[in-house]
Amino acid sequence: MVLLEGGRKMRIEILGSGCQRCSQLYENCRAAAAELADKAEIEIVKVEDIQYFAQKGVFLTPGFVIDGEVVSTGKVPTVAQIKTIIEERL
Repeated sequence: MVLLEGGRKMRIEILGSGCQRCSQLYENCRAAAAELADKAEIEIVKVEDIQYFAQKGVFLTPGFVIDGEVVSTGKVPTVAQIKTIIEERL
């Protein structure tokens, strides 16, 4: 988790089975969160529960979820793309 004093709290979920693409998305999110640590408190978690994927409508992994909203599926956004997505939600 990336913490800061003040700012907005945000939860990012990476939905996937632990494959290479899922791991890369997780690492990209960690890097983006670290760069935005002065703007938000960001918790990043991996979720491997297939039933949860289905509840969210994620049928292609990795799934990228911010505060319960599915942002992308089946893609691995770059660190820069993730930063933009996060900043749009701050």
